[in-house]
Amino acid sequence: MDYDLPQEVRVESDGPLRIVRLSRPKQLNAVNEALHLGLTQVFPQLSADADARVAIITGEGRAFSAGGDFDLLDRMVKDRALRRDVIAEGRDLVRNMMRCRIPVVAAVNGPAVGLGCSVIALSDVVYMAESAYLSDPHVTVGLVAADGGPLTWPLHTSLLLAKEYALTGERIPAARAKEIGLANHICADDEVFAAARAAAEKIAKLPQQAVEATKRVLNLHMERAVLATIDFAMAAETESFETDDLQNNVAHFLERASAKK
Repeated sequence: MDYDLPQEVRVESDGPLRIVRLSRPKQLNAVNEALHLGLTQVFPQLSADADARVAIITGEGRAFSAGGDFDLLDRMVKDRALRRDVIAEGRDLVRNMMRCRIPVVAAVNGPAVGLGCSVIALSDVVYMAESAYLSDPHVTVGLVAADGGPLTWPLHTSLLLAKEYALTGERIPAARAKEIGLANHICADDEVFAAARAAAEKIAKLPQQAVEATKRVLNLHMERAVLATIDFAMAAETESFETDDLQNNVAHFLERASAKK
């Protein structure tokens, strides 16, 4: 099957496996408009790929994803139509991941921040490199945390821990992520992809209907929780773009980035 995606999201076919790579390595796979669209589109295409049994998702280069691209955030502050479209895509991305037919194994090769952290929260099995960490800094920037992390963390870990990390944006090192239920396994940095691949290969050899239906049974718990909260979350995130806090933070970040050039 040919995948119709922006170049920022690449899919490689290897027998029954599909390897999804976030591909903006020079920008640490920060999520710009094209990468956001690609992530939204890739999961329905994986479901439609009749020969696909398991997907592995990882980042190219040193990071899984550094989170939202501030140039995109700046444009969303100024352009309400773009803001509406990107936030609607975000809702679709969450739903598309939850409803993806095949299991998704995450190989977290480096920092997974913001939307990158959300993708990990919505994956089915998570392998993290020792040096990697998770972080959802939405609130620290001035945004309501509307996607994967705060929507699903209460199902993975305690509500108290979900609140702590969502409200503070603090980094969650790999060892801590495993300890509190946000990751399955920790690996040496140079072994994380191989370990995730081994798990994917093991799942791919199991009876297909049993695997896929069992995933759906488990994700129904998540989907019911997410659907109860996501409309409020997305509406509140949209409102965040009108606040002085977000607008000032975005402007300050872009000024610092420009001064470093």
